[in-house]
Amino acid sequence: MPTAVLTDHERTAVQAYLRLLHTVRASLDGPPGSRRPPVVPPSVLAEAEQALARAGLTGNEEEFFRLLRGWCPEP
Repeated sequence: MPTAVLTDHERTAVQAYLRLLHTVRASLDGPPGSRRPPVVPPSVLAEAEQALARAGLTGNEEEFFRLLRGWCPEP
């Protein structure tokens, strides 16, 4: 399995995405049956959007998720 070597901008984008994902998951955790909408601080969304743009991955989800899988494979 080839190892992806990420640029600094790509690594930053992946890390920002993971922080966003963890923030959404944490906002959805709660008592069973509670239906709270995910609350994501605007700064977390902005960080992810800016990191994706700097890495040239805006609008290129296929490439981004390929990098994400290579850097953070599922168990």
